[in-house]
Amino acid sequence: MTAAEVLRLLDGRGLTLAVAESLTGGLLAAELTSVPGASRTFRGSVTAYATELKHVLLGVDAGLLAARGAVDPQVALEMAEGVRRRLEADWGVATTGVAGPEPQDGQPVGTVYVAVAGPGGSAVDPLRLAGSRSEIRAASVTAALALLERSLTTGVPSRTTGVPSLTTGVRAKDREEDGGKGCLQP
Repeated sequence: MTAAEVLRLLDGRGLTLAVAESLTGGLLAAELTSVPGASRTFRGSVTAYATELKHVLLGVDAGLLAARGAVDPQVALEMAEGVRRRLEADWGVATTGVAGPEPQDGQPVGTVYVAVAGPGGSAVDPLRLAGSRSEIRAASVTAALALLERSLTTGVPSRTTGVPSLTTGVRAKDREEDGGKGCLQP
């Protein structure tokens, strides 16, 4: 799913979108705004790279951030819900994770969560990605767009966690559904 296709789906339904980014650092917003006419649908973005900004700008629970760190499925959900609310959009999308080169918050490189929040609820996809820092960031953008497209076309169950990892165009590392143990081993 490309940014242009997602924006067409949103525009055709008269819906708006806002994004909150951490590990992708604006790449998702850049991908969306590279599409001519994106301003009809795309409201804006918040790049909350620093952990405390996730609380200050997006309303992520400070206790949650203190207890679990920024790389967490609930944090991703709260980021998506927060940007949706703050930028007054119909849909919010969020990315958080570890692109490397070092682990963060006790999470290994390649641990990523992408989330959506919309009128019908919110969902998060946990991802275990392999590759270089730039490959992990690019795959996170692809996964976020795919989750949004899937949510727009099939609906989104309320506050889902544990959704299987997306693999289209993404190299996965030891995914549970592939018989792995769900951990990232070098």
